[in-house]
Amino acid sequence: MKIINRLPLFIVASLLVGLKSYVVYRFYFDLSIETTFQETILITNSLVISFFLFSIAIWFKPNKQKWFIIITASVISFILFANLLYYRNFTDFVTIPTLFQVNNAGDLGSSVLSLVYFTDILLFLDLVLIFIFLKKRQFTLPTFSKAFKRRVVVVALAGLALNFTLAQMERPQLFQRGFDREYLVKNVGLPVFHVYDIVMTTATQSKRLFADGEEIGEIDDYVNENVREEEEKDNVDLSGVAEGKNIIYIAMESMQEFVIDEKVNGKEITPFLNDFKEESYYFNNFYHQTGLGKTSDHEFILDNGLYPLPNSAAFFTHAQNKYNSVQKIIKEELDYSSYSFHANNGSFWNRNVMYETLGYEKFYDKEFYDVKEEDVIGWGLNDKDFFTQSIDHMKELEEPYYAKFITLTHHFPFEIPEEEASIDKYDSGSTTLNQYMQTARYTDEAVEQFIGQLKDEGIYEDSIIIIGADHYGISSYHNKSMAKFLGKEEITPYDEVKLQKVPLMIHVPGQEGGNTQSTLSGQIDFKPTLLNMLGINNENDIMFGNDLFAEDRKDFIAFRDGRVVGEDYIYAGGNCYENGSGEIVEGTNCSDIREQSQQELNYSDEIIYGDLFRFYDFENGELVEELEETETESDSETETEADNDNEANNETETENDSEANNETNTENDGKTNNENE
Repeated sequence: MKIINRLPLFIVASLLVGLKSYVVYRFYFDLSIETTFQETILITNSLVISFFLFSIAIWFKPNKQKWFIIITASVISFILFANLLYYRNFTDFVTIPTLFQVNNAGDLGSSVLSLVYFTDILLFLDLVLIFIFLKKRQFTLPTFSKAFKRRVVVVALAGLALNFTLAQMERPQLFQRGFDREYLVKNVGLPVFHVYDIVMTTATQSKRLFADGEEIGEIDDYVNENVREEEEKDNVDLSGVAEGKNIIYIAMESMQEFVIDEKVNGKEITPFLNDFKEESYYFNNFYHQTGLGKTSDHEFILDNGLYPLPNSAAFFTHAQNKYNSVQKIIKEELDYSSYSFHANNGSFWNRNVMYETLGYEKFYDKEFYDVKEEDVIGWGLNDKDFFTQSIDHMKELEEPYYAKFITLTHHFPFEIPEEEASIDKYDSGSTTLNQYMQTARYTDEAVEQFIGQLKDEGIYEDSIIIIGADHYGISSYHNKSMAKFLGKEEITPYDEVKLQKVPLMIHVPGQEGGNTQSTLSGQIDFKPTLLNMLGINNENDIMFGNDLFAEDRKDFIAFRDGRVVGEDYIYAGGNCYENGSGEIVEGTNCSDIREQSQQELNYSDEIIYGDLFRFYDFENGELVEELEETETESDSETETEADNDNEANNETETENDSEANNETNTENDGKTNNENE
């Protein structure tokens, strides 16, 4: 016992925090551990990273050691807890850019509270113990000798080296695969992940400064060879069908494809959507491709035909870039105006800035809606009132237009007043999944109401109606309950990928429906599809999607986290699966689609990070120098100087004329006249 009491407190604290980190990684985050070797790495990184951080205490005097240990333990606890809350909602980890999105946190409300569990109090038990040890002086806070310090440094660095070596053995080129944040956390821990994130964020932010536009040529060649399709269409050709018509896009929050045609307690979850798809072109193999930016990423992909960023939301970090958005193209080509309707704060996801960059004419945000307390469900104005009030605003719009509507009610944590629920909750071990079915039904009813209102106002018959969704609503954190709902023993990484499907329905007035399309497709395909429907030949554009109705299409859908869905194979969770059977096959079968998807993601990142479109002439499809701002400023200065010269000349002429005409006037009268001038 005396030997234990003689231990320095920093060693005890590092053991407590290291063990806590392991427990959080292993059981709170529920990280997938498939082998004993992975388990060993997880334990190792938890302990050695903790020891390395607390070993810094040896360089302080006893009193400062105490405060360093307390602060370090508190910071690590906060990092773990913050990431845990984020993970429970997004199945991901906090990055530096997301910390700059704190203005979004004000809208989370009950969402955050629903992510906090009673057992989370155990995450701070180590802090309590450290305070007790300090009060009772249970462990020592000595002044360490130089020899002891050297030994500690050697042990700490050796531990880090061991951890990184094991991590590289398990996951070669680990730090080159930063898109897979779960692997980084599993192998090197959250503190190292956050340091890595800071370095990468700093590096990417500097890319714009050094970009010269030369990169755009290689990207254009790739797009021309691998993405731009020939003119042949599949069994459906909608070229030009939307020209002159209004385009109405309805983005259903968190609506996944698995609810379509499904029932809960004997009742359809989405009865209207089930019927509407029968009179529309319905894509049942369509994937969301969002990243950290979630809903804003979905908008970014649809509007630009580019992929979202790996560690941040482009709506925040690159809102001042030059983009060749759908909104700009249809304005220039067909004089369409674009509008967005969303009853949330204009600053949420930085929309009020990004929309202007993308070319939206007007953003009808929360300020344009009468939001009474009794009309609020979850995150804001309920979807039914949102659509009803939006109809009044639509009457002001000059046709033809593109109008986007983003719903709110079907948002995590999917809470709805009992009197508003049309179906009973699902019965599973997940409150989130149970409530999800009810709010999905509510949004389904709201969309049905909106379609009826469009018909009543005479808008429906002259509009292309597109109903889609932004991203998943049920994360992998609820896999056990999802397995029950789907009648499976478990949800494999293959199943998780399949659950990333979201519904997409395109209704063309005057055309018979019932056209279910099983084309492998994703949100990246929205822009080229819409432009083709409007009859716009945008052959020089740089985007990474294909017309949904084209016969000559890419054979894969890329995800920001490294997963890939191909026609024949799916790569997920480190394995290659046969698409259809879900059987694990040789990894080489997925090599081609993995390589090409990563190439596209990298090219898209280069465009955004370097703001490369400022160097590109989309009309002629060629590289240009970034002279517009300089020329504009130069012209403005020249005009200003010329105006000043003209003013000076005019003043001189006026004064001379005045003096000549007023020679007979008195000197005081002359002064008075000049002052009046």
